[in-house]
Amino acid sequence: MAIARDASGAALVHLKSETDFAAKSDDFRKMTQELADLVLASGPEAISAKDAEMEDLKLTVKENLEVGAVVRFEAAAGSEIDAYLHGDGRAGVLIEAQGVSPELLHEIALHIAFAKPTFLQRSDVPADEVEKERATLLEITKKEGKPEQAWPKIVEGRLDAWFGDRVLLEQGVFGEKETVKAKIGAGTISRFVLAMVGG
Repeated sequence: MAIARDASGAALVHLKSETDFAAKSDDFRKMTQELADLVLASGPEAISAKDAEMEDLKLTVKENLEVGAVVRFEAAAGSEIDAYLHGDGRAGVLIEAQGVSPELLHEIALHIAFAKPTFLQRSDVPADEVEKERATLLEITKKEGKPEQAWPKIVEGRLDAWFGDRVLLEQGVFGEKETVKAKIGAGTISRFVLAMVGG
């Protein structure tokens, strides 16, 4: 995993190997950073310019290599972008927001690496996933012997907790009570990307 940044934005590239041994080699790290720099300068499709060098690297590390996440965020007018690489490149985060200080945005980027949200807001969660979870929670609630008239309220409460695990704006910052949405106040987060080794 590597990140590249400049005044115009940030790029993240996740290069996958079969073993940690290969991923920790100097050649592998150098290639990953070169790919991130290239994506920042010329966009995600530019990584194809490194195809021949990638083939050489496969021979050097004697492993199959695969390109995972390749993302570039260009800062829109009035936007702030933060990029964070966690745990020796085990996770990478890009986030863009408006009306959020650079310090707070960096804190939210750290939180994303910690809490691993999959969606920005509740409306981003596919409806079929929500209905499947609601049905599962209803079955669990029925088996607990709770009064039938209480089922809808119990299920909705549990569904809120389920959203709270997955939706960035509803997560408690670093597991605390204050949600990300409350923490950023009048600010808005427009997008984020989380890439993880093994993901």
